Amino acid sequence: MTDVELVEQLSQRIKTVRSEIGKVIIGQHEIVDQLLISLFARGHCLLVGVPGLAKTLLIRTLAQSLELSFSRIQFTPDLMPGDITGTEVIEENVSTGQKSFRFIKGPVFANIVLADEINRTPPKTQAALLEAMQEHSVTAAGTTYQLAEPFFVLATQNPIEQEGTYPLPEAQLDRFMFNLLLDYPSFKEEVEVVRTTTLEKSPTVNNVMSSVEIIAAQNLVRRVPVADNVIEYAVKLVQSTRPGFTTNKMVGGFLSYGAGPRASQYLVLGAKGRAALSGRFTPGIEDVNAVAASVLRHRIVTNFNAEAEGITADAIVADLIKG
Repeated sequence: MTDVELVEQLSQRIKTVRSEIGKVIIGQHEIVDQLLISLFARGHCLLVGVPGLAKTLLIRTLAQSLELSFSRIQFTPDLMPGDITGTEVIEENVSTGQKSFRFIKGPVFANIVLADEINRTPPKTQAALLEAMQEHSVTAAGTTYQLAEPFFVLATQNPIEQEGTYPLPEAQLDRFMFNLLLDYPSFKEEVEVVRTTTLEKSPTVNNVMSSVEIIAAQNLVRRVPVADNVIEYAVKLVQSTRPGFTTNKMVGGFLSYGAGPRASQYLVLGAKGRAALSGRFTPGIEDVNAVAASVLRHRIVTNFNAEAEGITADAIVADLIKG
């Protein structure tokens, strides 16, 4: 099959994945789409939302529909790096009496890892997960262990309760492809949520794609061609977030720092993923604009003036897209 035919086939499979997730998750269509784009672009996601918006259920359902192993880590102030990556234990051979070390894998050894409330744990433990995200491997006592592919990390943060938290530094936030904001459901959606979750039976989610098929789809997304003008648009958009590189008044007045080159890479990868999952073989500028807020909102740093006037990162990105 040609890549064009493979893209069409992939878009049909993704429709089925969305349908399976929709059996359990009411609404949140944009969030589901962005999660899928990030997964097939080999990125990681940071989800920000108040408690009770079904973040854990969403990720668990995604793992079920894609036939992937799922692991949830509840981050707490006393969590140690070894609690995530794994630890070595001493074992004694009963017949010989010899003792040796054996590595017991931690919860990070799964296809989809939910890092719940990542800002609840100290920087040392955060760094252990972020290293695994970047390297797709874990090193213990000089031995490197490869993580299973595909490997997809979703970290959650509670935007309300900030007491006793360790906010992720900008350099570590940059490791996440997307920052997704989960909002409250509409009245109609919430009525449907209450109706479906208070029944005796819960819906069954069917497996749609295997890990081998997902890896093949990730490789396909990388092969999707992008026109030069789309790449140049993505780079110009990122450069326009940098004070001193632009004449935009909102950037000059409300931003301390702009996004780095990784943002340009993720804009193009996100545009590729969005086009491929929609059945289109090449992305356009509208695809870049569709993922721009998710890619940029955690990479641009607003200043005191923005906070005083209630100007958000999303408002600045929207202004830049409007031109």
